[in-house]
Amino acid sequence: MQKLFSFFIALFIGCNTIAQVNLDSLWNVWNDESQADTNRLKAMNDFAWYGYIFSQTDSAFYFAQLQYDFAKSVNNKKQMANALNTQGVAFELKSDYFKAIEYHTRCLKIKKEIGDKSGISFSLNNIGNIYYYQGDYAKAIDYYTRSLKIKEEMGDKKGIASSLNNIGLIYQVQGDYAKAMDYYTRCLKIDEEIGDKSGIAGSLNNIGAIYKDQGDYAKALEYYTKSLKIYEEIGYKIGIGDLLNNIGIIYEVQGETTKAMDYYTRSLKIREEIGNKEGITDILNNIGMFYDDQGDYAKALEYYTRSLKIDEEIGYKKGIAGSLNNIGVIYKNQGDYAKALKKSDKALSIAQEVGSIIEIKNASKNLWITYKKQGKYQQSLEMHEQYIEMRDSIQSEESQRAVIHQDYKYKYEKQAAADSVVAAEANKVKNAQLAAEKAENKQHQLEADQQKQQKYFLYGLLALALIFGGFIFNRFRITNKQKQLIESQKNQVEEKNKEILDSIQYAKRLQEAILPPKKIIKEYLPESFILYKPKDIVAGDFYWMESLNGWTYFAAADCTGHGVPGAMVSVVCSNALSKSVIEEKIAEPAAILNRARELVIERFGRSEKQIKDGMDISLCAYHSSTGKVKWAGAHNPLWIIRKESKEIEVIKADSQPIGRYDLNEPFTAHALQLNKGDSMYLFTDGFSDQFGGEKNKKYKSANFKRFLLSIQDKDMDTQRELIGKEFERWKGDLEQIDDVCVMGVRV
Repeated sequence: MQKLFSFFIALFIGCNTIAQVNLDSLWNVWNDESQADTNRLKAMNDFAWYGYIFSQTDSAFYFAQLQYDFAKSVNNKKQMANALNTQGVAFELKSDYFKAIEYHTRCLKIKKEIGDKSGISFSLNNIGNIYYYQGDYAKAIDYYTRSLKIKEEMGDKKGIASSLNNIGLIYQVQGDYAKAMDYYTRCLKIDEEIGDKSGIAGSLNNIGAIYKDQGDYAKALEYYTKSLKIYEEIGYKIGIGDLLNNIGIIYEVQGETTKAMDYYTRSLKIREEIGNKEGITDILNNIGMFYDDQGDYAKALEYYTRSLKIDEEIGYKKGIAGSLNNIGVIYKNQGDYAKALKKSDKALSIAQEVGSIIEIKNASKNLWITYKKQGKYQQSLEMHEQYIEMRDSIQSEESQRAVIHQDYKYKYEKQAAADSVVAAEANKVKNAQLAAEKAENKQHQLEADQQKQQKYFLYGLLALALIFGGFIFNRFRITNKQKQLIESQKNQVEEKNKEILDSIQYAKRLQEAILPPKKIIKEYLPESFILYKPKDIVAGDFYWMESLNGWTYFAAADCTGHGVPGAMVSVVCSNALSKSVIEEKIAEPAAILNRARELVIERFGRSEKQIKDGMDISLCAYHSSTGKVKWAGAHNPLWIIRKESKEIEVIKADSQPIGRYDLNEPFTAHALQLNKGDSMYLFTDGFSDQFGGEKNKKYKSANFKRFLLSIQDKDMDTQRELIGKEFERWKGDLEQIDDVCVMGVRV
């Protein structure tokens, strides 16, 4: 097994600490319409970023949307891009990497339009970060390299150091330690040159990690300790948490278990304080290994499972591979070889997918030993050979020599630079004497040149007057032409807007064609209602109904995105459901969702690019004669309110979507018996996620539950009307942020 150490990566350049700002003052500037538009937009940008981005990401997204809408209305593209960047970072912090890439890409497009090189570089770096977390290292290096090139053109030393660090990180994960050390030492050199303490500490941490991987623990501890001291000086908690974890690993390897657990516990406490999920999952793994080494397998498995759950939540593939293999090692130690093979084989597959050499080595080792214990010597030999190959590539003498060479090269250049300063001081005296002699000679030449320049100056003034007159006349002609061009372009834009709106209206008619008519719904479900409120003209949410063999199937679904993209996905998903029930006669909701997932993946799999779009859904099958209900869900639950009950019975959905997903499992089937007067509610997340109220907060599920209980004495049509009014009351004058779909059925 391999302890998980922490890398330093500059996710947000220049934002390691939150600036101290007066949020009330910024809010007042934003609401003061007498202020210039640029002042109001800057105030809202700072309000969202410094006030909420690292504490309340949903609120940061909401305020950034206000900034974007206003910036768009006054055509301030720079602030539109800044707002999109804030929203992208908000999704990044929530580990919603697909949304994060969407917003960072929109930001990048605007930065390119306005020629903002610094902004372009920043967006490229952010997109590179996301591909790193997803394990797509080739794309990550591509974006980091493009960002580095722009920073070098601009002479942005801090940005150059950040990009060098990130590229080094990728090479380290891939086991190319010579290249990683080269990039880290170049980064460290620049950090020291500009006095960036946070950057220096990060580079020292990363260099320590290379020595740790190669088994030079004394050298690793030396670099880690230097890094920790700097982070403690500047109060950077993320870095402190990382270094406490890394030092704990060294102490555990050296057999000082008490010290190791002390450092692990301190690291976990800090990471939980700041909500650093990737850091939390690493330290949970390390604590699990501590208990594993002590022979406490139950405790170890508990920590590994907690770590895996967080890895899957944030889509951290490298962490998923590490946690799965650690669980596999526990099963192997307990003699459950079938489970051990299943976990470590999945770990190996994911590690090979992302190219993480350490995780490949660890999974290969456990598979080698497990196959051997089962007597499967051919498979055992294959895994052993792979393990040796990975181990040797990490700890090869050539690789270690290259790392040491880079370290000494850095130290030599640092000393040479210091010596050059002494030499430069000695040359100053000599250069000053030569400069004095040259100055005296130049003085004589200047006096002669001044007389010539006075004559040329008079001639120049006359020529300049003639040129200026011609320029004014030419500008008048150009302005006239530009005015005519602008009028023509305005007409073209208006015509295009009309065409686009007509197309969207037609798309709405097409989407309405897949929705079951209200008349048919009332025929099969007499006491029911549907509240359907698209955010835009068309929606990603949809409701669905079919009947088969006396059973009525109905669902509320939420597809990826909203507007036209969401509507396109909804057509694919709705057709997959109908095909499963009507054409293939699948009767069980869980089986329907399994088949629908296959159809959606198959449909989107035809694209050359990998598409992970799909839907969350709550799917019911109801038999009106018996009152029996069968149900399955993807993320979206089913709520049941029994007649005269004061509580809501929640049937939880599986935590996986209908669509491409890293760890697809069969959906869970649920069977229920309802009685006369019981009610069922299916819904998407648009209602509970809506911002509003006096404090501009989310409505949330708890409020929705209380409201539904308060209207249980009403008939279903009245309930629909009251739920709609409650939504509008809560939203007030704010914008609707997502599509809304709520279905209610009374038995």
